Amino acid sequence: MFDLSTRDLSYSALFAALISILSYVSIPLPFSPVPITGQSLAVILAGIVLTTQQAGLSLLIFLLLGSVGVPVFASGKAGIGVLAGPTGGYLIGYLLGAITISLLIDHFLKDKDNYLLVFIYSFIGGVIVVHLPGVFWLSHVSEISVTKAFMVGSLPFVPGDIFKLIIANLLGHRLKKHINLKSN
Repeated sequence: MFDLSTRDLSYSALFAALISILSYVSIPLPFSPVPITGQSLAVILAGIVLTTQQAGLSLLIFLLLGSVGVPVFASGKAGIGVLAGPTGGYLIGYLLGAITISLLIDHFLKDKDNYLLVFIYSFIGGVIVVHLPGVFWLSHVSEISVTKAFMVGSLPFVPGDIFKLIIANLLGHRLKKHINLKSN
């Protein structure tokens, strides 16, 4: 089914740890149950530098650790209740987003130094794909309209997400150049 090498497992574990560490960079917002976190930066970076299999595995490890009680979610939260709560859709969106970014880069990017396309693919995966399940789940769990969920759980985060995209693209380009994480 999956042919996982030691390299795949190592990079997946490393990025699961990075995402977990950056979850402690968390700023609560008074108008939203969704905090600003550093997690999304690491998720985007995982999508840029890892293979699709490694990116997916890193996010699965992260989600499983948090689900069983390891405090890896925003602000050191943990447990299945976090996935069932208002931010659960964003956490699932992280998995989908990292995979999307990696797939788009691997399958549609011929020039690996094309910052604009990497940015666009990162925006699609790291913002649109992450925010969609996040907004719909927030709407469902909080019993508010999708429009209201978008206004409190997505729109205020887009400027910061664009900043994180820029940082992740710059870091990702350097990492891929020096470490060659993606196997060609």
